[in-house]
Amino acid sequence: MSIFNNTQIAFEDKTTAQLKKAYWMFKAIENPVLAHLGVSLLNFSVKNNFPFVEEIVKNTLFEHFCGGETREESISVVNRLWKRGVGSIFDYSVEGKEEEESFDRVCAEIKDIIKFSKDHQAIPFVVFKPTAFGRIGLYEEVGKGGQLTSDEKEEWERVKQRIDEICELCYECNIRAMIDAEESWVQDAADYLVEEMMEKYNKQSTIVWNTIQMYRTYRLEYMEQHLHRAQEKGYFIGYKMVRGAYIEKENTRAKKMGYPSPIHKTKQHTDDYYNAGIDFIMAHLDRISAFFGTHNEKSTQLIMEKMKTAGLANNSSHIYFGQLYAMSDNISFYLSKLGYNTAKYLPYGPVKEVVPYLTRRAQENTSVAGQSGRELSLIKKEIERRNKDKK
Repeated sequence: MSIFNNTQIAFEDKTTAQLKKAYWMFKAIENPVLAHLGVSLLNFSVKNNFPFVEEIVKNTLFEHFCGGETREESISVVNRLWKRGVGSIFDYSVEGKEEEESFDRVCAEIKDIIKFSKDHQAIPFVVFKPTAFGRIGLYEEVGKGGQLTSDEKEEWERVKQRIDEICELCYECNIRAMIDAEESWVQDAADYLVEEMMEKYNKQSTIVWNTIQMYRTYRLEYMEQHLHRAQEKGYFIGYKMVRGAYIEKENTRAKKMGYPSPIHKTKQHTDDYYNAGIDFIMAHLDRISAFFGTHNEKSTQLIMEKMKTAGLANNSSHIYFGQLYAMSDNISFYLSKLGYNTAKYLPYGPVKEVVPYLTRRAQENTSVAGQSGRELSLIKKEIERRNKDKK
């Protein structure tokens, strides 16, 4: 029986009306056909500025999964979570931009988040995606060692400069910079950049963190090789370890282009690989700190057990747990109640510009077996508990 079944703890700050609204939303997301049609219709409607669509999104998906349209608007959520011992990680969730002007604008936004977060203990990390600062095609070309034109070389230098400025500011403000994962054809170039930043800024403490997607093959081998490089060059490693977010896109592209899928063949393989990653990290805490981003109860419990075996305090600075805002509250708030370092990814941004993130989140919930069903069962259990208490 799972230790994460206390729905009273999980939904303590949710009204019954909010729970019922969430129930029907997850019910819609759970149906793959309905979710796919809804995502397609939503993207089309927003792109073509259909009336009232933005307001509908704001009162449903956006309201549930996002903190607000601005940092200032989201701070009430930050404070509410922090009262219960859960930190927040501002995630400026504007995706899919390809213009230099947009990259500069996001860079300025991330810098503002760092300055904003410096005075807020409740915000332990700043996060960004590498492709928020440069074109996907450019990352792909760099990753496969392609010959860049003189213009592309200058463009790549601008990408590196933006990321370096962010990491330098984090170093000066003593804020951790968590760099999100990308698709496999983009990740190699992202890894080069992140390692470069770690070597520069992680000499005394773990400022720069990379994200490892364990649904991919050979990522454990990458971690082992990276550890050797870090030991030789004398810097610390920070990893956010997740299962992964682009399974359908990865498999579709591999099939279309005729190469072996980089994704493990079964969920069990991914789960076993993730747990092997836990073992690897726990064996090298002298060099590696970890943020375990997981909604998997078994993996979470395994980490807790290994921390106890290693003699680590629940609030050890080497270990963080993380879940998405409004997801797996049964895990997040149970962990925080026991004193573990726990944080929620808190997306924010203009409603219209956050739609690609929201639709991706809906698709991920559909593709991850059991995730929506688990949320539904917990919400249903809590509503029934409250109804029983009324009698």
